[in-house]
Amino acid sequence: QVRLVESGGGLVQAGDSLRLSCAASGRTFSIYAMGWFRQAPGKEREFVATVIWNGGGTDYADSVKGRFTISRDNPKNTVFLQMNSLKPEDTAVYYCAARSNWEINYNSWGQGTQVTVSS
Repeated sequence: QVRLVESGGGLVQAGDSLRLSCAASGRTFSIYAMGWFRQAPGKEREFVATVIWNGGGTDYADSVKGRFTISRDNPKNTVFLQMNSLKPEDTAVYYCAARSNWEINYNSWGQGTQVTVSS
């Protein structure tokens, strides 16, 4: 199992930037990809971004393309989400997730970090 701990959330104004971090521990050798998801009040959890652990390929939700950047620091087992030009609709709890080599879906999840963007 991979343990994930997010940090970096907070309250910002529209147009500001935030960087989220997610530190992985445990069976990190098994990680195939890591991703960020978010869940706003009253809404279902949605995909935000993902990065392939070895290789670095990335993918983003259309709603964040051009504003958010996912990156990773493999030696430190950490993934980041740089969020620029934040909008009130980005307000949500952001979750870090990891997908193991043998899994189809993300199978490890962090506890979440709150991001609130005021207008």
